[in-house]
Amino acid sequence: MSAVEKLWNSNYIKVWCANFMIFFSFMVVTPLLPLYLSEEFGADKHTIGVVLSGYTLTALFMRPFSGYMVDSFPRKVVLLTSYFLFFALFAGYLVAGSLTLFALVRTLHGGPMGMVTVANSTCAIDVLHPSRRAEGIGYYGLSNNLATSMAPTIGLLIYELVDSYNAIFIVALLVSFVGLMLNSSVRFPEKEIVPNKAPISLDRFFLVKGTLLGVCMVCIAFSYGVIATYIAIYSKEELGMTAGSGLWFAVLCIGLMASRLLGIRSLREGRIVENASHGLLVSLVGYGLFATVHNYFGYYGAALIVGLGNGHVWPAMQNMFINLGTNRQRGTANSTILTSWDVGVGIGVVLGGIIAEYYGYTSAFLAGFLFNAVGVAVFFLFARENYLRNRVSA
Repeated sequence: MSAVEKLWNSNYIKVWCANFMIFFSFMVVTPLLPLYLSEEFGADKHTIGVVLSGYTLTALFMRPFSGYMVDSFPRKVVLLTSYFLFFALFAGYLVAGSLTLFALVRTLHGGPMGMVTVANSTCAIDVLHPSRRAEGIGYYGLSNNLATSMAPTIGLLIYELVDSYNAIFIVALLVSFVGLMLNSSVRFPEKEIVPNKAPISLDRFFLVKGTLLGVCMVCIAFSYGVIATYIAIYSKEELGMTAGSGLWFAVLCIGLMASRLLGIRSLREGRIVENASHGLLVSLVGYGLFATVHNYFGYYGAALIVGLGNGHVWPAMQNMFINLGTNRQRGTANSTILTSWDVGVGIGVVLGGIIAEYYGYTSAFLAGFLFNAVGVAVFFLFARENYLRNRVSA
């Protein structure tokens, strides 16, 4: 294989690691925030949901504009600016002395998060050879999955050892700084920025052809948003496991890694729709198990099954979104899938908190399973055929 077709080139490795740092710093604090708000500020379940949803809503607002900016301006400038703001706002968690101030900092933090994830993923595509793109996207997503699975375990372990929320916030600050430094050293291919003189339209901010896939992602993200946000407090209050959620994410990580590695070959061979179909069905079984079987088997078994399913779903879906757009719509395609994810997570955090407040966490997780089932139905009934009919490239 020629050097130009190399997958793991130095620039791709740096962007891959920087993406890991983004999601690690985000997820190392996320499962502990409900406990932090409850213990430090006396917030009830509904208030916790509202405060935490601010981050997601701000990220959601920025996603479409992020795709437009990444496609219209020098990508490295957009990437480093958004990454710096993402890093700097972690310092706000350390100085927020009231619930109102913390809510403000958390909400503002969603803006650069929404932009840096779009910019980083688009830049990763830029440094990949076209013949390795589908495979590279699969491995790139592994950095998300590894981070979101490992970080909660490490965060909860640190908290158990030092009993300090500030220690967790400092870890997030330092990790995000390392990611910023890595991206600053990346050399991106020179590309002329051609002004887009076409009239402003919705398709420049949201990939319209990906709407049905977006609906699927909203429903899928709802399930994950409920579990990822409330599993720590659920484990402690209802299952009596202080560190149980840390192991849950570790088991999830095992499933994700196994699924990603097993699915790379089929992505390389172009079996993208097949990967998505299998992954959605497996994930649905996992969420159903978590919602209905309340013992150690259901708890940890669901983590492994959800990991195996999601490890297939995300890279396949991202490839499908990208294949529905032109080369000039890479940023828009990435922002669309991430926007859809944010919508689902945001609804899951808020609605999950409300359901948990009045009906308990079991009902909230059951709602997550039902939303997931709707997303799977939409994919098989409508979205899959729409993709095959409208894809620009395979």
